[in-house]
Amino acid sequence: MSLPSYDGYDSTGIEHYSIPSFKFISGASLDVRISYRSFNPAGGKAVIIPTCYGGRINDTLHFMGEDGVLAACHVIVVAMLGNGESSSPSNEPDFPKSIDYRDCINSQYELLTKHLGIKELEAVIGFSMGGQQAYHWACMYPQFMKYVIPICGSAKTSVHNYAFVEGPKAALINSIDYQDGAYRSKGTKPSRGLRAFGRTYCPWALSAAWFREGCYQDVGYQEVEQFIQAEWEDKFEKAWDAEDMLILARMWQAGDIGKTQQDGDYLKALQAIEAKVLVMPARTDTYFPPEDSENEVKYLKHGELAVIETIWGHMAGGGANPKDTKWMNDRIALFMDSKGLDLSAMKEAIDK
Repeated sequence: MSLPSYDGYDSTGIEHYSIPSFKFISGASLDVRISYRSFNPAGGKAVIIPTCYGGRINDTLHFMGEDGVLAACHVIVVAMLGNGESSSPSNEPDFPKSIDYRDCINSQYELLTKHLGIKELEAVIGFSMGGQQAYHWACMYPQFMKYVIPICGSAKTSVHNYAFVEGPKAALINSIDYQDGAYRSKGTKPSRGLRAFGRTYCPWALSAAWFREGCYQDVGYQEVEQFIQAEWEDKFEKAWDAEDMLILARMWQAGDIGKTQQDGDYLKALQAIEAKVLVMPARTDTYFPPEDSENEVKYLKHGELAVIETIWGHMAGGGANPKDTKWMNDRIALFMDSKGLDLSAMKEAIDK
């Protein structure tokens, strides 16, 4: 089982843990590999950050910089099942046809407890699908962590979000070179489908205001077409396997913490969360809009809402804009009451 091999892939510091005969929610059983990177393992409190959709371990925002809120922590960035680093359709021919967020959390829990010897977490932090995993962590292992911080994520995928994901999926599945899924057996790559997926995905990831103000020029492109081709078409074609993208998209669409409850009620699941939760949507996110987060916070025992005021849309939560990243870092520090920081001054700056 190999890691992704495209030019530019960063495998620095990545380690692996094998789980024999891992039992999936679907009933399938398979030896799986969980890939992760352990930052500052000699640090104090442990924090886990699962990857997001389209994210790899070494491009995941981890708040570990010089002024990072997690600089003194032991941070474990873990690749969720299906992302091409941990066990996935691209590196395991017998991988199940569908996976569930609960599979990701169960495998991550075994990594932490049986391999790394971690008995409790200070926090679970995640962006996008990582945020949905954070919510699942809070429901499945409620006594295991103190804080849960979903960034641009949700406890349950909305109908609108589900419909959005159908668009890029359809662009890929209906491409001529996807060949109804037979491309791999024929030794080909569905390049047209992958590029169509990226082009369809692009306008949803950033806000209308971002495009209106020509922010693609701020990241090095004179024309929007150059931005779409280089940042979305080229990257999806080069870096991703079609089946990995599709199995993750289906898990995203099916995201619902209600599945952790016997009656399937996701609102009751929210009410049962014991951890302190900081819900951080982006004001202009079209996937996980702040209105959905506002509703979720109403049902949390210990929930706070902190909206990222930005025109960077969904991408703000993943570290795309340094200003938003600093705001998130400072707001998380305030929430976690980090020692050694001037919290009163920080709160005043945030409130401004």
